[in-house]
Amino acid sequence: MQTAIIGGTGVYDLVTGHESRTVNTPYGQVELDISDLRGVEIIFLARHGKNHTAPPHLVNYRANMWALHALGIKYVYATCAVGSCHADFKPGDIVLLKDFLDFTKTRPVTFYDGHEGVIHTTMSDPYCQNLRGLFMESAAAAGIRVAGDATYVCTEGPRFETAAEIKMFQKIGGDVVGMTNVPEVTLAKELGMCYAAVGIITNWGTGFGDEPDHGKIMAAVEKNKTVLTDLFVKVFLHKELTQRNCTCSGAA
Repeated sequence: MQTAIIGGTGVYDLVTGHESRTVNTPYGQVELDISDLRGVEIIFLARHGKNHTAPPHLVNYRANMWALHALGIKYVYATCAVGSCHADFKPGDIVLLKDFLDFTKTRPVTFYDGHEGVIHTTMSDPYCQNLRGLFMESAAAAGIRVAGDATYVCTEGPRFETAAEIKMFQKIGGDVVGMTNVPEVTLAKELGMCYAAVGIITNWGTGFGDEPDHGKIMAAVEKNKTVLTDLFVKVFLHKELTQRNCTCSGAA
């Protein structure tokens, strides 16, 4: 078992013939589903829980990532709903995350809190270059447009950002804004997993256009979740996965 897909609760709508499993971790229990697709086992994990009960700042990121690692996962694709502060990235677009800016405040951000020693994890390649490249190849072959690479700004949530904050993020190099990708991406690196994430642009950042609308946000996610999950599965089924030529397995 080597592959996993992380997303919102909607990932479960796409899983058939799956086995549900509860994994005990030092950080709590995690519910996930395992599907066998043509001999390849793929784990589907809803980061907010199956019933979307955990808000972004209270998602048990350490338990989620530890559970995947405990099951032998090496390769992870994730989806993130994001707002845009880049004029070329419009609601309805998808972007491939390349880097991040962390503005979270209260979350446990590491497995190494002193009890297990101190580790300084390299962030030279936060989103695995191998998985990113394979995704772009598969998207091009399927005729699916990717608007571009994006720097992701992670805020604490659950509130949306102010117009002043969005302006600041734009000025310091942020392209899209979300609430869930950090520390997910950094925890994956601490555990030596290859991790890549795709942003689904659901709305303009505050002050850039219309106010964020929950109904429109969910519609944008629904529109893209099947397409992206299908692409992830195609990569897992048809591409050679390797941890050569990336820094993921030795980042911590």
